Amino acid sequence: MSSAMYNEMWHQTQEALNSLLDKESQKTVEPHRNQVFIFHMLATFYIKYVQIFRNLENVYDQIVHPQKRILIRKILDGVMGRILELKNEMVELELTEFHYFDDILQDLKLAPKSSVKTITLEQAVKLIQIAERARQGRLRALFMKQIFLQEYRARQARLLGERVADVAAAALRIQKVWRGFHQNKKTKREREEEMMFLGMNPPPLFNEVSTTVIQAEKVTRQRDELQIKHEEDYKKAMDTIKDHLQLIEGADIKENLRDQIRHWIIECRNVTGTFPEYPKEEEGGSAIIFSNKTPQQVIEDIIANQEEEEKKRKEKKKEKKQVKKVKEKKVPKEKSKEEDEPWKMSPSVFLRTMEEGNNTYKDMWKNKDESLNFPQDYDPEMIKEEKRKELESEIRVQVDELMRQELKNIKLAVNREKELPVKTGKKKGGKNKNKGKKGRRGKDKDLTADRTIESLYKELVEEGLLVQTLKVNLSDYIGEYSYLGATLRRVSIEPMPSLLDVRQLIALYGILPLGSAEVHQNAPLVKSLLLAGPSGVGKKMLVHAICSETGANLFNLSAENIAGKYPGKNGLQMMIHVVLKVARQLQPSVVWIGDTEKTFYKRVPNAEKTNEPKRLKKQLPKILKLLKPNDRILIVGTTRRPFDAEIQSFCRVYQKIILVPRPDYASRYGKYPGRAAEP
Repeated sequence: MSSAMYNEMWHQTQEALNSLLDKESQKTVEPHRNQVFIFHMLATFYIKYVQIFRNLENVYDQIVHPQKRILIRKILDGVMGRILELKNEMVELELTEFHYFDDILQDLKLAPKSSVKTITLEQAVKLIQIAERARQGRLRALFMKQIFLQEYRARQARLLGERVADVAAAALRIQKVWRGFHQNKKTKREREEEMMFLGMNPPPLFNEVSTTVIQAEKVTRQRDELQIKHEEDYKKAMDTIKDHLQLIEGADIKENLRDQIRHWIIECRNVTGTFPEYPKEEEGGSAIIFSNKTPQQVIEDIIANQEEEEKKRKEKKKEKKQVKKVKEKKVPKEKSKEEDEPWKMSPSVFLRTMEEGNNTYKDMWKNKDESLNFPQDYDPEMIKEEKRKELESEIRVQVDELMRQELKNIKLAVNREKELPVKTGKKKGGKNKNKGKKGRRGKDKDLTADRTIESLYKELVEEGLLVQTLKVNLSDYIGEYSYLGATLRRVSIEPMPSLLDVRQLIALYGILPLGSAEVHQNAPLVKSLLLAGPSGVGKKMLVHAICSETGANLFNLSAENIAGKYPGKNGLQMMIHVVLKVARQLQPSVVWIGDTEKTFYKRVPNAEKTNEPKRLKKQLPKILKLLKPNDRILIVGTTRRPFDAEIQSFCRVYQKIILVPRPDYASRYGKYPGRAAEP
């Protein structure tokens, strides 16, 4: 599709997002008590955000305009984070990881998977004809086989009856052989053509890639190359345009800032009778004074602040006396209110991000005419506006230094004030600060400060702790949707989760947070996952799928893999330190612990005591505490015998436990169409 088509898709998706934000702001403010209504509302928002996410993902992948891609990525991160927030709300509401939206999808007239295209009457008749001709062909083949066997028996009988052959008979026999060979070859060719016509055999070039697919792949490569080229041009333009603005407008901006600050100083002197205190650099300098305000508005704010401070001083004394009485009275009341308090959605971190992106879209791109921008290159005017603000902030720092000194000189000249020595305050708390730093250094001591990341990476590869991931996509994990989940829950029957439900949870808890740093930092944090299920259901495949989809490094800390490596307590400490250090530097990273029940054995079998399978039992909780929201590291454990582990310590380590069941009939039939389901 063309760039115009993807731009139109983006505009439609933004309109849908805008209406959804309005609906959510209206419905979530009102408190609710009905749990069924609350879940229906959350699930509806969740489904619509998933639709918007898929459209934005497609648009972000195909649009080549660099400035549009920056805005779309910002909105896309907000949508992903909101999806995770809604999922967390539903989990806390229903106390289960698996949710079913059968009735809601039916109300929205949506299918849980891609809809099957309907066929025309002619295509249906053709399919019936192919099946009927195939049936007739099988019958004819059986009939021809019987005729062939009869002729063969008669021919053998004649050959045994003839004892002496003359020349004429020999020539006739040669002719028969030749004509038979020629006819067999012709019949074989006609039979192949007939089987292809009946649809029983594929055409000759069936396994070869069609020209249409080759052309589509070529267009995709060209679009990717164009995206990279436009982004490089955009980055170069950011530097060149800024330098150009500094040469042309730098002096004017500096002079305007100085005149503005001088006017503020003089007006404050005329209104208050004293010169103002110049804001410090740590507070933002003069930027906090003139942030979207005129000098007159700044003066009015100063007068209003002085009046408010006088009122607050009088009210503080009354408030201090009443604080204790109010607290004592409110404590028992709050406990009673908590029981009858209606449900209210927790505040969202990503709604503000989406609203800001949506407002930016309305202001810049909604009504922008791009008919002349056919190659979808960057807009230099937008870069000028952005860099003009950046240049102004840089010049403002220089102007603030000059104006601070100028204000001191004015005070000395007008008020004849003596400049008192300023107390630096370096001695106060100096010892405590040094102690705090020493304590931190002791805790965060780097055991491999003298080594490079490359050498540590090489060591982990040689030890087999850093393994190569298999190229597996999450879409390769085939499963069918559970169509009766909501119906079974209505009659108090908990349905068995399907493989598609498991795949959705892996995408939500594994792929989305690891794929975006902003989402991982602000969304509900999931540090560890446990995939529990029988052997052969794809647990290891899902671990590799997480790494393949996010480009994460895979660290294997299974009990069998670390046996005999880094022996002793110091060696174990060194191994964990090296793994975490490399994982942080090369994030996103996945730490996989296969057969993780061995790490939490109730009783270690005699055959495994030499391998020390419980080496990581005390270390895993410490590793989880060390992981911060900005560390895109996920610990994934897989187990087929969770009942062998100590449940309390087991569940303390893994935040989310996902049951991976055996594939049901629908999943098996979807994987092997045309075959009966295996028992």
